[in-house]
Amino acid sequence: MGNHQADKKFAWVIKNFNSLDTTRVYSDTFKAGRCKRRAKVSFTMVNQIPGGLSQQREAVYWFDEKDTTHGFESMFLLSEIQSSDKGFLVNGEVKIVAEVDVLEVIGELDVPEEPERIDINGFQVPASQVESMNSLFEKYRGFASKIFPKNQHLRKTFLDVVLSMTEILCKSPEELSSGDLAEAYSALRFVTKAGFKLDWLEKKLKETGKSRLQEIEEDLKDLKVKCADMDALLDFLR
Repeated sequence: MGNHQADKKFAWVIKNFNSLDTTRVYSDTFKAGRCKRRAKVSFTMVNQIPGGLSQQREAVYWFDEKDTTHGFESMFLLSEIQSSDKGFLVNGEVKIVAEVDVLEVIGELDVPEEPERIDINGFQVPASQVESMNSLFEKYRGFASKIFPKNQHLRKTFLDVVLSMTEILCKSPEELSSGDLAEAYSALRFVTKAGFKLDWLEKKLKETGKSRLQEIEEDLKDLKVKCADMDALLDFLR
């Protein structure tokens, strides 16, 4: 048995409150793990008028794998929430804050297991990325020999960046956004400044970027034509 302090606060803004139906809404189920927790939970209906008093309900419960559902039979009167002079419903919006304060934990917390890693040409690769990594080495032979750092952490960082970039650049031009290209360019600058040689990936980025740029230019041409047509229509209507 031990004490464990962890404060968590969650806030929601419910829009168009009066248009909601009256059926109950449940949150996702959260697993308590192999331990039992005693926690204080509170729900606050926020008064949105400066200086107004908010309403709060709180209680202390034990949570575990077999006993996960707790709550209040009643919370706040709907008529009071909807009252125009109470300050809880403003511009159709209601604000709710929930706080969870874990007071005590019995048992062991679940610790996520480290993913299995497999050695591929000197790289420790997660099992889920083995196929992508083999494809990368097959397509760009000699790639591993150009990676000189012996430090495994540097090699892992480099590998993660390269895999991320190849995933981005394997998208079709239609799927690529400007944000994708900017992210790939930033990643490329990061690893090349660190001394890594990625000429082939830089070439691929330029080719992909030019292709996407051509599509954007075509879209702009179409947009300019539509704007010109709209201007002509406005002149005609005046």
